[in-house]
Amino acid sequence: MGLQFVNPGSAIDFMGKRKLALYVSAAVLLLGVVSLLYRGGLQYGIDFAGGINIQVKFYQDVELKKVKEALSRSGLAEMRVQRFGMHADNEYLLRISALDQKAEDLRRIVSQGLEQNMASGFDIQRLEMVGPKVGSDLKNKALQALFYAVLLISIYISGRFEQKWITAGILALGLLTGLYLLELLAVPLVFLILAALLITIGMCWYLRLNYALGAVVALVHDVLITVGIFSLLGKEFDLTTVAALLTIIGYSLNDTIVVFDRIRENLRSRKDKALRHIVNASVNQTLSRTLLTSGTTLLVVLSLFFLGGGVIHDFALALLIGIVVGTYSSIYIASSLLLGIGPTPEAERETVVVSAEV
Repeated sequence: MGLQFVNPGSAIDFMGKRKLALYVSAAVLLLGVVSLLYRGGLQYGIDFAGGINIQVKFYQDVELKKVKEALSRSGLAEMRVQRFGMHADNEYLLRISALDQKAEDLRRIVSQGLEQNMASGFDIQRLEMVGPKVGSDLKNKALQALFYAVLLISIYISGRFEQKWITAGILALGLLTGLYLLELLAVPLVFLILAALLITIGMCWYLRLNYALGAVVALVHDVLITVGIFSLLGKEFDLTTVAALLTIIGYSLNDTIVVFDRIRENLRSRKDKALRHIVNASVNQTLSRTLLTSGTTLLVVLSLFFLGGGVIHDFALALLIGIVVGTYSSIYIASSLLLGIGPTPEAERETVVVSAEV
């Protein structure tokens, strides 16, 4: 017997609360959308927006307001100052959009402003510069990475659970054709990715790739909620955040596959049980494994969040959000959607065969 956190015979009515869970998801997604609209979109980090980051460490505790006042007379355009890492580190990150100036000139201007107006000593620990063209290219490649990860996952799930490799190939071909036509119309990349996701979901529905549809919708849900919470918290979106999102996609998919595997096994052996009871039983049977995996992963990520320092603070925060949301979506989004649209025709045929043999 393996380690069990939950009684193997538990019968928690997860599916009975699926509507409430969907309302909660809708509310969080709506808040994220409102935040994005209010802020005018994501707050892109230097990786995507271009500019110069200067990390300053003070020898004594200083207030954010005083740091801003000390640099306000430096004449630097669109400069943002924010605390970096833990409060006790006394570190601040200066983001400057003055790309027409040399990095060393900016270092000198910042040093002079702080020396003249701050009582505490300081060190400039890091200076990074990214041009606008490089930032734009990185942003495009990050969006493409997220999209193709979801696309390849939908193809894998279609073959893995429904043995529809040919249909999955049709899905990929149809999607690539749609993308090609949109590119001919010079559609911006962001709208291109959104259209591609809608095409993927639509084709999964049309081709009855029910497992793939549940998995893709759950993954999109996880990414959107994580991005929305980052917007609500005023966090910057950079390459480390994209890396966290890709990690979240893989983690959430792994949990979804475990639940889907159990649903498929129980579908094959069912007699007259309703689909709701089968999905609910499957979630309960995998609950102990889910809690064990999520709990141990959370311990590691919490260590990164509190002890990893400012460089990976936002990365760890995204993972914390993603682990919780990914575990939740495997139960209340992927499984609920599979319950709503019903089992695949292949699963129904397998059930009939098993019932006839019995």
